[in-house]
Amino acid sequence: MATSTELRDIDAPVSFDNTQVAFQYKSGRDLFLAWLIFSLTKNPAVMKLLTRTVKLLMVLKMPIKPLIKATVFKLFCGGETKAEYERVIARLRRAHIGTILDYAVEGSADEAGYANTEAELLKIIAEAKRNPDIPCTCLKVTAVAAFTLMERVSTGNALTREQERHWADAQARLDRICKAAHASDKPIYIDAEESWIQPAVDTLAETMMRRYNTQRAIVFTTLQMYRWDRLDYLRRLIADARVGGYRLAVKIVRGAYMEQERQRAKEMGYPSPINPTLEATHRDYNAAIDMIMDNIEVVEICLGTHNEYSCKRMASLMAARNLPNDHPHVTFSQLYGMSDNISFNLSRAGYNVSKYLPYGPVEATLPYLTRRAEENTAIAGQMSKELEIIIRERDRRKRVGQCLLCESTGDQADSTS
Repeated sequence: MATSTELRDIDAPVSFDNTQVAFQYKSGRDLFLAWLIFSLTKNPAVMKLLTRTVKLLMVLKMPIKPLIKATVFKLFCGGETKAEYERVIARLRRAHIGTILDYAVEGSADEAGYANTEAELLKIIAEAKRNPDIPCTCLKVTAVAAFTLMERVSTGNALTREQERHWADAQARLDRICKAAHASDKPIYIDAEESWIQPAVDTLAETMMRRYNTQRAIVFTTLQMYRWDRLDYLRRLIADARVGGYRLAVKIVRGAYMEQERQRAKEMGYPSPINPTLEATHRDYNAAIDMIMDNIEVVEICLGTHNEYSCKRMASLMAARNLPNDHPHVTFSQLYGMSDNISFNLSRAGYNVSKYLPYGPVEATLPYLTRRAEENTAIAGQMSKELEIIIRERDRRKRVGQCLLCESTGDQADSTS
């Protein structure tokens, strides 16, 4: 359980306190923009008003795209074009941080939309093969298969002939994507989704892992540890991988659909799949770390978290087992625009680190951005932490006489200091 006392007392071989390292590539204006946006997202009422206003103005076709692109899009996204996101990739590369390109466009829910998303994902995989700064790729299954179909499959009910055809098409589409990842020798993360379609996602991910993880981890499944059943599921996955002779690859996150999960459970009269308390989620997340580390010879893990304690716990366990910081079975990952104090300090200490970098047209990524804002606002304490480290860095720059609103980047910390 991650308490403030544990955060102070844990004997970790890495510190996240160096804000000079964290914001070495952010200009004074960039840092001010981050301060402004996180100040707004800290207040749920203000955030709801702003997101609703933006959605309305977009529907009314008001010319607000330049404002969005210069603010929240700039902070959380890599750009609209390849030329734009390549500049971000290059900046992260200088800090030895990999980039996970995330095509954030939510396509139309039809065969043409799924085909377009598949084509885009295959392009990303091909680009990752050529570019060592893109260590892996990612996808949501519902970007290439109908949500309603996934829900039907998850219930275990019989499919109609047409549904069977669409299910076969979805499986073939995912297989082509994972096959391309395997041929490119670049892992692909399959994201977790809502609990009522997750059984279908799990089935697909397990099938792809058995098929493509025989030599090394290519296909990663994702476990949302705010679900009380995921520890037992992880235990079963490890046992299955040992018996099946394949590499289990797991990304663990805390979760992203808490409010709608609890609301749906209440409305439909079934037990909530979500842990009753935040402390229980922390407990399960950290227990998953322990379980994976006890089986690290057959499991590869991506630690997808903005939680400092969990990152320190993993680093401490690695040190206790005499594993090198850059052990190939362990990667840390955070969202672009968030928790730079974790990402950049981990990378500086020699750990494997990546950032999720969404990209796409501003208008098309707006659903992603608004959802991200709503999710971030719901994370108790996260926005306060982001603000705290930004304010500390602005104060540091003020003390050393740096311009707080200039376009020049912050003084880049010497990696040997």
